Amino acid sequence: MAFEAGELTTLLDGRWAHVRDQVREALEGVDLAPADDLDTESHRARTLEQLRQLAKTDIPGLGFPTAHGGSGDTGGSVVSLEMLPGNLSLMVKSGVQWGLFGGAVVALGTERHHERYLRDIISLELPGCFAITETGHGSDVQNLRTTATYDPESQEFVVHTPHEAARKEYIGNAARDGRMAVVFAQLITGGESHGVHALLVPIRDQAGNPLPGVEITDCGRKAGLNGVDNGRIVFDQVRVPREALLNRYGDVAPDGTYSSPIASKGKRFFTMLGTLIRGRVSVAGTAGSAAKLALEIALRYGDARRQFGRPGTEDEVVVLDYLAHQRKLLPALAKSYALHFAQEQLVSSLHEGSGDERAQRELESRAAGLKAITTWHATSTIQTCREACGGAGYLAENQLAQLKADTDVFTTFEGDNTVLLQLVAKGLLTNYKDQFDDLGTLGMAKFLADQFVGSVIERTATRSLVQRIIDASGKDDILDRGWQLKMFDDRERHVLDGLGRRLRKSNRSNAFEVFNSAQDHVLRAGRVHVDRLVLESFVAAIERCRDRKTAALLNKVCDLYVLSTIEEDRGWFLEHERISPRRSKAITEAVNDLCAQLRPHAVDLVAAFNLPRQWLTAPIATGAESHRQQAQQTHDRSLRP
Repeated sequence: MAFEAGELTTLLDGRWAHVRDQVREALEGVDLAPADDLDTESHRARTLEQLRQLAKTDIPGLGFPTAHGGSGDTGGSVVSLEMLPGNLSLMVKSGVQWGLFGGAVVALGTERHHERYLRDIISLELPGCFAITETGHGSDVQNLRTTATYDPESQEFVVHTPHEAARKEYIGNAARDGRMAVVFAQLITGGESHGVHALLVPIRDQAGNPLPGVEITDCGRKAGLNGVDNGRIVFDQVRVPREALLNRYGDVAPDGTYSSPIASKGKRFFTMLGTLIRGRVSVAGTAGSAAKLALEIALRYGDARRQFGRPGTEDEVVVLDYLAHQRKLLPALAKSYALHFAQEQLVSSLHEGSGDERAQRELESRAAGLKAITTWHATSTIQTCREACGGAGYLAENQLAQLKADTDVFTTFEGDNTVLLQLVAKGLLTNYKDQFDDLGTLGMAKFLADQFVGSVIERTATRSLVQRIIDASGKDDILDRGWQLKMFDDRERHVLDGLGRRLRKSNRSNAFEVFNSAQDHVLRAGRVHVDRLVLESFVAAIERCRDRKTAALLNKVCDLYVLSTIEEDRGWFLEHERISPRRSKAITEAVNDLCAQLRPHAVDLVAAFNLPRQWLTAPIATGAESHRQQAQQTHDRSLRP
């Protein structure tokens, strides 16, 4: 099956093809290679210098307002980070500076902050931090303990760390380079707390020395990402002017009077937090790119590496010709395709804005779920690729060990994955979308004790297409797209209905226990919901493909994604009589057959992602590519008359 490689890359580049090309061009000839053999201090210094090189391009300004030196392209700013998988320390440091620190100033600040700070943030004249996580509160942001108490006499906020558990923990850019931090703290005026707000707090002077009242310590060497200077910050009665408050959603008058356009404290908190999901979306995209890079290394090597003789010949077998090897890598490649299209759809939704309140909640839910599933996929896939390359995959020069170390933390930063999937499930329960209760388990339990809980199926922009395919399907065939969509849809409905029934058993006295005992069900609900959204995104992408042969190939990749997902969860489908034992065996046979059909296209499929070539440095991949080109040339010559 011949297909148009250029058409496939165009489809994958998608809406932000111009940004991907811009990054590829900007990185050409610029030394941004990782330096993971350096000591910690040297690695940090090199990453900062690389960040300065990146700051000289137009890439950092993509997500900032045009009035302040940016391009106003929120989606493009997320996509640009996806193009840095070969140097994840640089990616994370970029994300902290321009995504989290700068993004918070844009989203939570007003014109006075934009005018004063944004150009210096874009140019890196003002390196900054995003100080939200605390030692005692990582996922439970609403209950942070740092305080910002307003003093009307001096018209200043007093930022304070009341105890050790309230210190800011694991803050990127804090240990070495940051000069200012967006600090999230409980805002107190006139003895009354108004919930978590963000303030701009200087932490170092121009010479790099901590300012009075600011204590900064180094988190030290980590398992990976050692080019990022993570640190801890403690504030001892640090005073900042009233104007330091990022006051888009809450302001304090000179006399201490608090005002906000959002009356409800809980709703105000969720609204503020919701404006900051760009970081979570970026982590998902970059994790997906890291998995793609690992797959390209492993597939190129597997396509060239030979092991064990073929009976009756003197030839050794190409490793990728073994079904077991295909089984390791090709379902992971199919899932990478599926997640790529889901990420593109998510970035588009982020870029366009949510519109109403309900749409914003659904956007946040998709961002949480996709971040969880994609980062788990990256962790699993990179490990599988390492094993698929044998001892060669363990060598530092072949990149996989560092990719594994650098992405491992992705499953817990920008939101712990287990917590995120619970948030997805909570958002699927009727009426909860319109509530602004506590994020914590206890708050959820109290809510459930007082409400009739049903379930809702979130409908995406692709739903009309999906429904048309389902309605047109009259086949009971595992390769029929309508059947596949119905399987994912039915599984989600069943899981959500079952969860609702379990949670309705709660009352005021046993609410926590009922919710806690159903957490396995809660997590499954979040996972199967994301599976459906991902499949629908893949189906919509195939519909956009203009080349018939390329679309046919993508349909096979989609089949592999669907059937390998069902195979992985066959216990549920069998237990709930959605498939028979005979059909379960047929699905396994179909996965094997699809792997064989896709094997000739495996390297081309992963190469179509067209990551910047400077990130592919592993000798087992670059050498394999040279070998592959030579073999192709030999084959072409043999066909000449």
